[in-house]
Amino acid sequence: MYDPDRLSAMSRAFSIVGIGETDYAADYEAHRRENTPKDSYELAALAFKRALDDCGLERADIDGLVTGPTLAMERTGEILGVNPGFAAQGDAVNAVMQAMLALQSGLAECVAVVYGNAQRSGAIQYGGPQAMGGERFLAYVYYSPWGLTSQGSLYAMMMNRYMHDTGFTEQDLGRIVIGQRAFAALNPGAIMREPLSLEAYLQGRLICEPLRLFDYCLINDGGVAMILTNSERARKLRQPPVSIAGIGRHDINSEATSLRPRLEDFYHQGHARVAEQVYGMAGIGPEDVDGLQIYDSFSAHIPFAIEGFGFCGIGEAARLVREGALAPGGRLPVNTSGGMLSESYMQGWNHQVEAVRQLRLQAGERQLPQPAHVQYLSDVAGKVASVIYRAEAA
Repeated sequence: MYDPDRLSAMSRAFSIVGIGETDYAADYEAHRRENTPKDSYELAALAFKRALDDCGLERADIDGLVTGPTLAMERTGEILGVNPGFAAQGDAVNAVMQAMLALQSGLAECVAVVYGNAQRSGAIQYGGPQAMGGERFLAYVYYSPWGLTSQGSLYAMMMNRYMHDTGFTEQDLGRIVIGQRAFAALNPGAIMREPLSLEAYLQGRLICEPLRLFDYCLINDGGVAMILTNSERARKLRQPPVSIAGIGRHDINSEATSLRPRLEDFYHQGHARVAEQVYGMAGIGPEDVDGLQIYDSFSAHIPFAIEGFGFCGIGEAARLVREGALAPGGRLPVNTSGGMLSESYMQGWNHQVEAVRQLRLQAGERQLPQPAHVQYLSDVAGKVASVIYRAEAA
């Protein structure tokens, strides 16, 4: 059982002070022209350098390092020239949480979280018999005994059940995709910026019914880095401070292979537990969130997450979608950079940078009006996690 008092003691104690990303659109176009690709470590190193430049810190200031799962810790530290007192590895949310724990424990004073992935150049497969290593990996992540060899087939099954239960339609999925593409059109760094109509969406090729081509995320090369330190030090650095107000995580593993957690309640049990943690720690509720960043390897993630975290009632996501709440100008803007459907597939890492950028008021044409809180949600394979970022006075 988590301890709400100990969690609350960490609220706003630590801040994101530096952010860095690679040139998603330019690298995507370079790959299409068969230019020499960068590898995952080069992408991570470029993002790290940009994060340092962003906040004005030096490499020697970094005494903690958390790498993404695509990078080896030792090799990353060698390339970055960092000899950390604390080192770990994790996905986007775990990286942030582990950095906070290192800072809280005193093992580090300034932690870099770094991700790089040359997945397009490396022809990485996330589905099929050779998905990320073949049979060894399939046995853990994919459900080959049932003939389901990609995440797309699993989310298609979830969405078919959800549509049957709630009246959510293919047009509603299309509206989610179109809204994120509209945000991407305002983002110079996004890969897919061409406007998308509902008619064009519905004419898109079905991959696994009801999911079409545009419901699937991009596959591209890129790197992301963020630098965290204590909030007192953050106020003395170059950028407007963005603190971490709340965190939460809960994994649903029991009966996962039978698909029960997916199909029984769309992971809402996990959503509810994490919502209790993250909102309790931050001292706010869903009504106080000004923007959402939702892990969107498929468009189907969006309705499950907004219902599970209480942004609408269970089965009511279609209402928000149809009224335009999630799109530019709406009351609950989702994935304001274009997300992984239209900006860049960085396995949730780019969502963290976008949250910080919005709270700094540095998002250009897609800037939300004076946001105070931006929340990130993820529920990949029942691993539900969330972070709430907060704008702080300099």
